[in-house]
Amino acid sequence: MTVARRDVLSLGGGLLAALSLSRKDVWAQEVVEIRMQGRSDGSHVWFDPIGVLIKPGQMIRWINQNPGNSHTTTAYHPTNFGKPFRIPEAANSWDSDYLLPDESFSVTFTEQGVYDYYCIPHEHAGMVGRIIVGKPEVHGGWMESVAASRGLPDEALKAFPMVEEIMAKRIVRRL
Repeated sequence: MTVARRDVLSLGGGLLAALSLSRKDVWAQEVVEIRMQGRSDGSHVWFDPIGVLIKPGQMIRWINQNPGNSHTTTAYHPTNFGKPFRIPEAANSWDSDYLLPDESFSVTFTEQGVYDYYCIPHEHAGMVGRIIVGKPEVHGGWMESVAASRGLPDEALKAFPMVEEIMAKRIVRRL
């Protein structure tokens, strides 16, 4: 059997293409973990990281690592206690319910855009987070609506990282 040089090259190119695709698929399937944390005296609670940039199809897993508190991860969406709409229109809302220490909750994000979420018992303490999926549209979304901020505690509004900061850093931590 004679193997031509072009056959070897095309086989090698095909192998490289397959490897690069599998790396993209693995990266797209990576699970990003967000820890729910707090001081032992309960004086400060937070999500870590507070801002993340992911690709469509990636999963976020929130884990309660605060031994003294229960926490939730809840989308800003009217179906969740009449909160303002602060996720993409086509996206599914979520609410983890109360997570005890060491419990977790996961969501796979498929719709491109900006997602804001909060912890039900600690929203007034500024326990909020922001997830960006893909490249969000700057115009025409909830972010331009003043109404999307009505009813949110000042501490929550001050805590959200800027979209530009998340886009630049991919992960934003604030403790």
